[in-house]
Amino acid sequence: MEMKYAFWNNKGGTGKTSLSFQAITRYAFDHPNARILVIDVCPQANLSELMLGGLSNQGSAKLLQRQGLTPRCSIGGYFQLRLPAPYSPPPFNAKDFITKPSQYNAGIRPNIDLVCGDPLLELQSNAVNTLANNQIPGTSPWIAVVDWISDFLAQVEDDYDVVFFDCNPSFSLYTQIALAASDRIVLPVMADDSSRRAIQNAFSLMYGLKLPSDIYSAFSFATKLRDAGRPLPKVHLIVKNRLTQYMGAASAYAAVLEAIEGDVEVLLQTHPDIFTFANVEDGFVEVRDFQTTGVVAFAKGKPFLEVSVGKQAINGHRVQVKEDYLLNAISAIKGLVDRL
Repeated sequence: MEMKYAFWNNKGGTGKTSLSFQAITRYAFDHPNARILVIDVCPQANLSELMLGGLSNQGSAKLLQRQGLTPRCSIGGYFQLRLPAPYSPPPFNAKDFITKPSQYNAGIRPNIDLVCGDPLLELQSNAVNTLANNQIPGTSPWIAVVDWISDFLAQVEDDYDVVFFDCNPSFSLYTQIALAASDRIVLPVMADDSSRRAIQNAFSLMYGLKLPSDIYSAFSFATKLRDAGRPLPKVHLIVKNRLTQYMGAASAYAAVLEAIEGDVEVLLQTHPDIFTFANVEDGFVEVRDFQTTGVVAFAKGKPFLEVSVGKQAINGHRVQVKEDYLLNAISAIKGLVDRL
């Protein structure tokens, strides 16, 4: 595998799933020969529903059908297999847990495969935490559990060129399992104060920066990975997402985004090793609010390139997709994907 990307932020509502859906499907379009695996590590499984058809095309029902198979065809099904054998992988066939979304949604290109998300992750979370925190002489249970997705990918490493993870906003252990298997992080932020705090929290959780005391540092994600000789994923791109026409240079929104850039500028000086870029301007990209275009795309589970201009029905309501808005959305996602 050439690269593994995780879309993650320690805050909900940043548009992470919709952004990842459009970015992944555009990446597949721009790289038709790339073999892409998408792993939805989110209990809400919204990305999986989009990939399987969206709200209007029974994406949720198709997802339930996949989760109803034996073995359960989802990330929850794979974790269920690992629970009785947490520290060494039992015999399994990774393809049992992989779905071909183009068979369910004509808008998805055939070079994308999917490991569906699953609400079972939340039920499994306590058990996974307990297993990871066991004290077993001569072994590291935490590392063994954090390697679960890496174990999965090892079986299919020759089948895929790129892997994308859609992660839950939490820093639950299943999120850590996905991030530990990643090389690069795409971090969406919004233009509000809570996003600035969230990105500061993200750096603390991921890299152990600015923790209140050394007590926390000893148990941090970064410390445990480094102690095991494992590389940490690097921040590759920070997406200023859902920008609107009201975010001019003098606006309060712009001030927040400038403050986020300032925070990253400081970290680039003090911790350059946690980024793939050396200059702030190389690490940020702007994405305008998708507005009605986004509503239509996500209701139908369609990449922007598959969305039609004009009036159309969405769940009994008539909405209109304007050509200039659609072109802006297409251009914004293209700009993001060009940076991957």
